[in-house]
Amino acid sequence: MKSILVCDDDKEIVDAIEIYLQQEGYRILKAYDGEQALQVLKENEVHLLIIDVMMPRLDGIRATLKIREDSSIPIIILSAKSEDADKILGLNIGADDYVTKPFNPLELVARVKSQLRRYTQLGNAAENNRRVYQVGGLVINDDLKEVLVDDEPVKLTPIEYNILLLLVKNQGKVFSINQIYESIWNEDAIGADNTVAVHIRHIREKIEINPREPRYLKVVWGVGYKIEKSK
Repeated sequence: MKSILVCDDDKEIVDAIEIYLQQEGYRILKAYDGEQALQVLKENEVHLLIIDVMMPRLDGIRATLKIREDSSIPIIILSAKSEDADKILGLNIGADDYVTKPFNPLELVARVKSQLRRYTQLGNAAENNRRVYQVGGLVINDDLKEVLVDDEPVKLTPIEYNILLLLVKNQGKVFSINQIYESIWNEDAIGADNTVAVHIRHIREKIEINPREPRYLKVVWGVGYKIEKSK
């Protein structure tokens, strides 16, 4: 059974989310501020975190930054703020998704399932067919879900991994922002520009020696992104 940690200082919201997720067969752990969330994560195996931004003691932003120091579990941020700047901040610090309050509980459940599906795929090595993709010094072993750059391991979140895999498997092909979003998130790309751009920037920071002059992940201005074909 997958365990989900729900962290919000509003107990009613935590309880409501618990009801919907328990109906889907998930085990729910609860916390009411960032400090409690960090403690629960230390003491339990958690497969996904849903965390509010505005909380006492330690807010969701700082808690997420702390968690990302040594964990790549999917993180969905909840916030009453719907502005693009807030969403970008959430994604910038390592969150995988961002849901604005008030939210439809069924939409949250769908997003949880989607994130867990990706995370499970990322953690499960396929048993058949060795699937290794290489572009110069960039190597993705899709059986081990491992990324190496010049023989050094690179730690990616599930979303970052899936974006990079999509581009590396289709070397030389240019993908628009909407194509990337719809391929990875499996939903219509509405306002996807900032979301995809933030993840692309994170990938570049991790795989490129100089992200401003990328060797691998190239932008095709006005069109989209591609992984340069091996020469």
